Amino acid sequence: MSRFFKGSDSESDSSSSDSEVNVPRPGASTARPVAYAFSDDEDEPKRIVRSAKDKRFDELREIIKKMGNHKKIKDMASVLTDFEELGKAYDKSKKVIEKENQIPRFFLRCLVELEDFVSECWEDREGRKQMSKNNAKGLTTLRQKLKKYNRDFESDIATYRENPDEGEEEEAVDSEEEKSEEEAREDFTKMKAAKEESRPSKKVTYDDDDDDDDDIDWEMSSDSSSSESDGGEGPGTTVYTAAMFLKKQPGEEKKEKKEKKEKRVKKKREEDEGGEWEEVTKGAPMIKEAPKMFAKDTEVNHEAVIKKLNEIISARGKKGTDRNEQIALLKELQSISNANNLGPAISMKIMFHIISAIYDYNPNIATCMRSEMWEKCLAGVSELLDMVEANPDINIGENILEESENVTTPPYRVRGCVLTIVERMDEEFTKMLQACDAHSTEYVDRLKDEKEVCVILDRLQTYLVPRGTTEEICRVYLRRIEHMYYKFDPEAYDNPKLENKSFKDMEEMCKFIYAKDLTDRLRTRSMLCQIYHQALHDRWYQARDLMLMSHLQDTIQHSDVPTQILYNRTMVQLGLCAFRKGNIRDAHNALVDIQSGGRAKELLAQGLLLQRQHERTPEQEKIEKRRLLPYHMHINLELLECVYLVSAMLIEVPYMAAHEMDARRRMISKNFHHVMRMSERQALTGPPESMREHVVAASKAMKTGNWKECKNYIINEKMNAKVWELFYKSETVQEMVTSKIQEESLRTYLFTYSSVYDSLSLETLAEMFEIDQGVVHSIISKMIINEELMASLDEPTHTVVMHRTEPTRLQSLALQLSEKVSSLVDNNERIMELKQGNLFFQKSGGTDLF
Repeated sequence: MSRFFKGSDSESDSSSSDSEVNVPRPGASTARPVAYAFSDDEDEPKRIVRSAKDKRFDELREIIKKMGNHKKIKDMASVLTDFEELGKAYDKSKKVIEKENQIPRFFLRCLVELEDFVSECWEDREGRKQMSKNNAKGLTTLRQKLKKYNRDFESDIATYRENPDEGEEEEAVDSEEEKSEEEAREDFTKMKAAKEESRPSKKVTYDDDDDDDDDIDWEMSSDSSSSESDGGEGPGTTVYTAAMFLKKQPGEEKKEKKEKKEKRVKKKREEDEGGEWEEVTKGAPMIKEAPKMFAKDTEVNHEAVIKKLNEIISARGKKGTDRNEQIALLKELQSISNANNLGPAISMKIMFHIISAIYDYNPNIATCMRSEMWEKCLAGVSELLDMVEANPDINIGENILEESENVTTPPYRVRGCVLTIVERMDEEFTKMLQACDAHSTEYVDRLKDEKEVCVILDRLQTYLVPRGTTEEICRVYLRRIEHMYYKFDPEAYDNPKLENKSFKDMEEMCKFIYAKDLTDRLRTRSMLCQIYHQALHDRWYQARDLMLMSHLQDTIQHSDVPTQILYNRTMVQLGLCAFRKGNIRDAHNALVDIQSGGRAKELLAQGLLLQRQHERTPEQEKIEKRRLLPYHMHINLELLECVYLVSAMLIEVPYMAAHEMDARRRMISKNFHHVMRMSERQALTGPPESMREHVVAASKAMKTGNWKECKNYIINEKMNAKVWELFYKSETVQEMVTSKIQEESLRTYLFTYSSVYDSLSLETLAEMFEIDQGVVHSIISKMIINEELMASLDEPTHTVVMHRTEPTRLQSLALQLSEKVSSLVDNNERIMELKQGNLFFQKSGGTDLF
């Protein structure tokens, strides 16, 4: 056997001293003993030869790791920088990847994870708003660059997304093999150091005695020590065998790899399934016992229950109070009270506190309560109303002091207000609808609760009318009106002369509020609701007269914001009603204020618009979001804009034709002129697609008197689907629009071409515009009376004779030029007078002061 594997006597006898030898720690830089210096090269740091693939892939991994750290803290600017570096590093690695003929799985995983991360951050609007300007800009840029970059890897990313785990295990095994090789190298180095340390037979102590915990025991295991003893050598000698220099026994390495793989798969499965399984004991599940309210021998009477109630209520609002437990305690106390027959008054008092605790469950007033709490709230309010209806002799009121309450003996007096609780419930219902996604099934499910809310309001009205104050009755009436005014009833629309229950109830409640209300707010809101309801059912004259008699347009700016929003909604509905009835000018006047600013969405509380001049503070945004209306109460904004533009077209186009040469022509609709100007600026105008483009194309056709083309642009399949079919009985509306287009096209034609004709036949005009000759006669007569058309009607021949008193185009331009030249001369004369100083004498009447 070689001396390398078998210790010799000469080695053991080489130590000449019996005393302890202090040597430096193994980690310290000391000279290797000469006997164990295998070669001179081992003293120098070992050079590791790495392939180009390893270098490039390690560089990519390092950047990905850095990017992961930045993603954790959502430093989007740094993530963008890392992404750009990753792109450059990948470009350098292209030659290596082309040789491999496969994109690395870890690189694809990084792109997929980054894409998901960016999408998640982009969808989180609240989070985006809270980002710094630098991070927000970084996120936007990163999203655009990543989208563009990932186009080159679309197929590979799609394949990876289908099988994200495929190829991961091979990578893990490769990395483990690399790791095992590194460990083998490290162990080999340690083993050489161990040989050096074990050479002296005397006791060895280190220089640093304090760091005992950090010392490394370089002695061999019990197996190696037993092998030494079997070797028969004397004490202090070490026997080196080939097994000592092997990392593992043959066959063990494969076995260990398999075990590691199994552990990894098991761990991943546990993570996917949500952690480890819990063992469940046999038998029925343990039911959590309700907390004991009273001691075993305590007598449950009114005093004890009230004392316990005050004790529970005293914890309300304190830090660390479990609000769920508080509700449970109050319910338990109520059941104990009912079990001991302590009377309805004390049960009602506890019920008031239960509902208050449910309202307190959500401390943030800006957010809505959870759905399970909402269901508890509805059940609690219904139960309270049952108690109130079953015990009409109990006196309930806010003005009753706690000292004067009587819950023990009749006559009972309980402090509380049923109306306030129901009003709060109604507000919570609105908040629930605001918080839901309007296009989800959750919104529909929540909207189904409105029926129960309306039933509760009806029951409250029945209870309050005989015994409540006028103020309370007005408040409950208004709550009912606000749930009724926006709902369309087809029966009431079809039969306006028949008495309808909704109209009758609405009228009775509104009249009571008009007569009895002492605050302007309730009266104003009820009046606006009634006008809205009338206009919704096409009762144009009643709605218009009520609006004009109320004079609300003069005082509405002094009202609160929700009332102003209701006023805007009412004006819009009034304008739509006027349009359906064919009163185009009235419709335009009602809608012009809402549409002119381009803020219809915000003015109707149907959403928030970005403000360019100044940003809203988070507090302002919260307040404005609270004012938004639930989706089922919205008015279609595209329908509203279309009605406004069509009304403006029917008024503006004939006016523009009549005053084409008038330099001082005024604008009737600024918004319509803006839309027309924008279309004229376009170099190439294609076929219309949007609703606005259809109206613009129709306006251009009407200018030339081509009513058929105008009608085809306004009424077609696309416009029907977008706008006209949203009206009830849309055929009637379409017929009305067609007749108005014919009439206004006739007027425009006469204004435009009156200077060309000497006379026009009424029959020819009637055939051209496909309207009755009587209607043509009526339109021309009105134009002559209003001095819009300089002509006369010849009855025997049924012709219109033009007087030719209007100037031609050349004459109009000449007149305009002369007016401008005269104004220019006047201005020049004034400037000359100012320069010469004659203005003072002119003002003083030309009197000579000298």
